[in-house]
Amino acid sequence: MEARDPELRRELDATLQARGELGPEYESVLIDSFLEKVEQRFAGTHEQRTRRQLAEQRMAAARSVPRPAGPLGTFGERFGLGVVSLVLAVPLSAIGVANAGIKGLVVAWLGIFGVNAVHAARAWPWTREKRRTASEWDV
Repeated sequence: MEARDPELRRELDATLQARGELGPEYESVLIDSFLEKVEQRFAGTHEQRTRRQLAEQRMAAARSVPRPAGPLGTFGERFGLGVVSLVLAVPLSAIGVANAGIKGLVVAWLGIFGVNAVHAARAWPWTREKRRTASEWDV
């Protein structure tokens, strides 16, 4: 049998030699001592693996692209759309009034309202469609 840890293998050999020299009356004490060393080794190895995995997860999270937003989008997305809508409302209003008068102004603001309404419609419960599973189609 080939041991993965040569130091642990030496400990086992030393425990078996001590058992041979001391006799069977010390067997339980020797086994407990060896198992304690194995547990300590396992705890140290486990702790190292856990720290390594945690560090890898943190690195992956730091390097990854942000997760997609939920159905409402992030606050930054909603706020950004509102700011862009207000900023673009001024020149669009001016262009609409200059070219078509009050009708052009109404069309520009209906367009701005439409874009924001479509974006906000993702949050309306009646616009969310439930995905059907394969078992629902197999009726």
